[in-house]
Amino acid sequence: MPPLDTLVAFESVARLQSFTRAAAELCVTQSAVSKQIRTLEQALGVELFTRQARGVKLSPSGLMYHDEVLPALHRIHTAGQRVSATRAANTVTVLATHAVSQFWLFPRLLGFSAIHPEITVNINATNDILPFMVPDCDLAILYGNGDWPGLVSTSMIAEVIYPVALPGSPGTQASTLDELANLPLIQLTSAWDCMEWKDWFAHFNHAYQSPKSAPTFNQLTLTYAATLQGAGISLAWDFMAADTVRKGELVRVTEFAAVTGLAEYVVHDAGRPLSPAATYFKEWLLQESARTG
Repeated sequence: MPPLDTLVAFESVARLQSFTRAAAELCVTQSAVSKQIRTLEQALGVELFTRQARGVKLSPSGLMYHDEVLPALHRIHTAGQRVSATRAANTVTVLATHAVSQFWLFPRLLGFSAIHPEITVNINATNDILPFMVPDCDLAILYGNGDWPGLVSTSMIAEVIYPVALPGSPGTQASTLDELANLPLIQLTSAWDCMEWKDWFAHFNHAYQSPKSAPTFNQLTLTYAATLQGAGISLAWDFMAADTVRKGELVRVTEFAAVTGLAEYVVHDAGRPLSPAATYFKEWLLQESARTG
């Protein structure tokens, strides 16, 4: 068994694709992260990363190892949360993506706390959610079609995707797909199942190829932040942009919106009954989604 800190460093570098950003996240020096990765590579006898001019990426061996290590680290983390939560019957652990946590859950949690101050809600935000992780938490919010064996799922947020931009930005008056395709579009290249510009245009039977010079991010939250800074036009999911558009902080570009038929579902393990606290929180989630559309 390699030291646990080398696995933690490996997961952070793999996710962030940078030794520097991993060091900042782990609150250690870059040289310490490099040493941990070297130790792990020496123990395994393979190179885990391919060094590039800007950051690193997983080697074929690294990708294989990552697919095995990530679930194990997640289970260790959530096991600790569950053990801690058993001390308080009124604690609810929830698994959700960064975008859902940041833009939908967090802004509403104060409202839940006002109704149920006796219940503590712990949010575990990660974009590497897989169905097998759900039993380690009380509830999870999964994206898909709702068909997951062994899980009870209830549709919560329908997937609706449209372009947004800062008011006054170039191209905000575009009305057709042809006009939109020729504007500075912020690109998203995500490792998880997330609609990109090419997919979005294809939804309307319109061909699109992203230019090589376009600004590109690997996280939905980063493309959204870039749009808020006036860097261009990005795709936004209604659950994250609706309030901002309503306030006039962003504007929709064109009237086109992709309704995919998929959704964010609140799910839990079918083999384990929900606690009263988790039941209250699930009911509140569904009430909030119905209230805000």
